Amino acid sequence: MYSHIAELDEWTDQATKQMLQNVIERKTKWDKFKRIHAIMLWSSVFLAFCLIYYFYNRIIGPYSYSFEAVFSVVFSKESHLYAFLVIFGMFGAVKVLYEKKEKAEKEYQALRSEIIDRSKDLWKEESWKKRHQVYELLKKQWDINLYHVSK
Repeated sequence: MYSHIAELDEWTDQATKQMLQNVIERKTKWDKFKRIHAIMLWSSVFLAFCLIYYFYNRIIGPYSYSFEAVFSVVFSKESHLYAFLVIFGMFGAVKVLYEKKEKAEKEYQALRSEIIDRSKDLWKEESWKKRHQVYELLKKQWDINLYHVSK
């Protein structure tokens, strides 16, 4: 359990601490997938443009007089086929990472909404007055907004 969550002694009970811990873990998982997806997307776009530039300058330009010549030059080297496979594989990985990112976001948003909806049950009596300090801690440390349900 994160040290900041463990230090919330009198404000929250153990179940609430566990819910806060879970929302933090899901937020970090979502952020991780979001970052990896962006890196992979831009890397694959950059490599695709590099491959297009290479093919245009080295193959299509000199051999533009005949489609057959372009076709034979492209398929004469194995490295060209491997480059195509790498690019298509990277775009496939981008799609898989996008789906994982969306799933992680749905899990995070569902748990965050549940905490907001159940806040009257989680913080009772005297701790209700101190819950804003927990909300501010989560907002400041992990960028988790528990004030409103909308993103």
